[in-house]
Amino acid sequence: MKSDKELRLKSLALLEERGVAIADIADLVLCLQNQYIEDLTLEERIDSVNAVLSKREVQNAIITGIELDMLAEQKELSQPLNDILMEDEGLYGIDEILALSIVNVFGSIGFTNYGYIDKIKPGIIKQLNSKDGQHCHTFLDDIVGAIAASAASRIAHSSPDKSAITNQN
Repeated sequence: MKSDKELRLKSLALLEERGVAIADIADLVLCLQNQYIEDLTLEERIDSVNAVLSKREVQNAIITGIELDMLAEQKELSQPLNDILMEDEGLYGIDEILALSIVNVFGSIGFTNYGYIDKIKPGIIKQLNSKDGQHCHTFLDDIVGAIAASAASRIAHSSPDKSAITNQN
């Protein structure tokens, strides 16, 4: 069995190899939380992203999803799966199901955060979602969105006194 450190390092290396920086995910967290929590610092967002990335379930999802994306790029998967992943077909929902395993780690607010960010596709998610026929990010774009949604959810749960929602009453 791989150690927590080995899984964490592998998942971080794969994210970096695929062009995703922790700061990119932290920017997505701001997109999700900026209207609810004022003065959310980059450090707080990065800390929350790192907390999400420390979970074994998240590491497993990252490794699994990115490996499948890379195998599709190398045309190593059987048909029709390889074409489905390369085209990121809309009716193929397994990528979202894998992402939901990440979202589930930090509570139900993560589901709404994920649905929102998956719909608007800001920042790095938009870049990953563009299809050039050579790169496959079918799983990665959803994984990144799920990490951001979970990190935002974690912040909301740990800072209920900062939330504009609770201060409106």
